[in-house]
Amino acid sequence: MRLLSAIFAVLIVAAPATAQRFPTEGFADLAEELSPAVVNISAAQRIGAEDSGLPDFPEGSPLERFNELFGDAPRIANSLGSGFIIDPEGIVVTNNHVIDEADEVEVTLSDGRTFPADFIGRDPATDLAVLRIQSSEPFPYVEFGNSDNARVGDWVIAIGNPFGLGGSLTAGVISARGREIGGRYDDYIQTDVAINRGNSGGPLFNLDGDVVAVNTAIYSPTGASVGISFSIPSNLARHIVDQLLEYGETRRGWLGVSVQPVTSGMAPALGLTAPRGAIISRVEDGGPAAEAGIETGDLILRFDGREVPDSRSLPRMVAETDVGREVVIALRRRGENMTLRATVERLVEAGAPAAPTRRASPAPQQTSETILGLTLAPLDDASRRRYRVHPDASGVLVTAVDPESDAAGKVRPGDVIEEVAWSPVASITEIRNVVDAASGSGEILLVLNRNGQFVLQSVRP
Repeated sequence: MRLLSAIFAVLIVAAPATAQRFPTEGFADLAEELSPAVVNISAAQRIGAEDSGLPDFPEGSPLERFNELFGDAPRIANSLGSGFIIDPEGIVVTNNHVIDEADEVEVTLSDGRTFPADFIGRDPATDLAVLRIQSSEPFPYVEFGNSDNARVGDWVIAIGNPFGLGGSLTAGVISARGREIGGRYDDYIQTDVAINRGNSGGPLFNLDGDVVAVNTAIYSPTGASVGISFSIPSNLARHIVDQLLEYGETRRGWLGVSVQPVTSGMAPALGLTAPRGAIISRVEDGGPAAEAGIETGDLILRFDGREVPDSRSLPRMVAETDVGREVVIALRRRGENMTLRATVERLVEAGAPAAPTRRASPAPQQTSETILGLTLAPLDDASRRRYRVHPDASGVLVTAVDPESDAAGKVRPGDVIEEVAWSPVASITEIRNVVDAASGSGEILLVLNRNGQFVLQSVRP
């Protein structure tokens, strides 16, 4: 099972949308109904002698004969996990880390029958994998539910194979949603269901018997359950599983942008009452976004008819969009609302980010000045070398930041100010004029070039 932070491993949960009461009669009926479709997974990897870690005894040693005995035979490394059948034809869902690098996988049902499994596809980005087992008789199976209906406080149950003990049931409630633990597409459901090593890949059921999540990881300083576990929502899992079944691989959408979050300080300057949306920090040359006319600094508010609540949501929305689909994107650019159309392309691999258009450098100036707590200097060849400024940056250089100013922690020495309040600036004088004109209007937006990356920050005068 995978470990995260202090010891992460298997995980977690989801539930229904309507109000639930404590199940006074327990979970026995659900356990009896659902357990036959939950399976134990044993993955074996053959390890060559050179990878075994066993000693190679020297020639002439009394133990030399053991080299032949131990050295040539491959060893077997086993891992145990859980999974569940979603189709009577024998389609099994589990975690990728359960079967990763395995040479052989066996699936054992609750009635003791064991079947060799074939690999259908895997997706390391979401830690999902699909297997197939075969029999002349249909298999028991369960179905995915709608994880969007799962609410904090809903009852859920996990059935799996903790520590290789076989089918075990634990119960609890959903304790949080939308958790991020380091992955690009993270949107985990958190529960307090007891999940341990070996539960990875197992289902998380609501009280209707629907799979609302796939147990994937736990947070634990001890390696055992401490009541914090994470699982992949069923709506995300179902999308990935469908693609693996159809193509044997995932086919994610690609827009060709990088994004940064909207902070509480930026929101008023962007005309928002609260942080929402995603700010475009980079547009890849030749990508769908560039073709659609999207620019750095644009604030994306809606994508394909859906609200964009934060910067983490937009990459997931794009990735889940069908390749070739034309989408409508609602955005705000320098205070003006507009709508653009883009055709989502297939994500093949992360490409090198496109460089922003380079503006002409200003004539050298000989003075520096402090504005907004920032010590500013002209950007010339000497300062470019000293601060290792990106060759595509143009504007005014920040050489120091007053630790008592609001800019501290937001702006860094070596940053290049390219725009102030959405106005391009090429000199200290231009920055002073824009700041003076904006005084009294609250926080002032700065567009920075930081090592070739677009960064948007808001600073109080």
